[in-house]
Amino acid sequence: MKKYIMTGLVLLATICLSACSGNATQEDTSLKDVQEKGKLIVALNPEFPPFEFRTLVDGKDTIVGADIELAKAIGQELGVEVEFSAMSFDNVLNNVQSGQSDIAISGISATEERAKVYDFSIPYYTSTNKVIINKEDLAQYTSLDSLAEANIGAQKGSIQEQIIKEQLPSSTVIALASNGELINQLKSQKVEAVIFEEPIAKAYVAKNDDLVILDTEIKSSYQMPMLLPCQKEVQL
Repeated sequence: MKKYIMTGLVLLATICLSACSGNATQEDTSLKDVQEKGKLIVALNPEFPPFEFRTLVDGKDTIVGADIELAKAIGQELGVEVEFSAMSFDNVLNNVQSGQSDIAISGISATEERAKVYDFSIPYYTSTNKVIINKEDLAQYTSLDSLAEANIGAQKGSIQEQIIKEQLPSSTVIALASNGELINQLKSQKVEAVIFEEPIAKAYVAKNDDLVILDTEIKSSYQMPMLLPCQKEVQL
């Protein structure tokens, strides 16, 4: 079953890459360009376990995860090698827009604003968000409202940063480039909470016994496309 799902996603990605166009009046050459150079360059931020993250493989620092395997399968389908370009999340979209990378696979939520500039594949995951706090603060923070005036961390440029601004307007947003640094800020009491997508939140809590996911609901659900292949012409 997993093989069939992967095959379907790869085909969707290939179709999306070949169909996207920066200008409806011009012939799109996205797929042809990738095949001619023999390389698919993928922009990502490797801080989204289990989708993409760093770990030691045979003693070597390696980026692994479900999205990595998916990108490799797309490259195999296209007959090209895959090059991963790691960077901070807030630089991922700009990297594709500037043409330095061909696609982006990095836990990117599909929003109306982003859709004005980029093309998305058919989403492969629906994102929900969770709040992480220090376990010792469970008695103090019992709901989202209890964080109304707190310092709350989120990754810079992420949808979580926007969620804090919209749902907790009296709080202070601490936006940092690194998820790992956000966790350090939380553990050192420099922020009272951080907001991540659910799989990422669970991964960090599993590795840190002093952290816990707050039992509260954030009113947000975003579809996460597999990749972000090309720019559209923005109508001003």
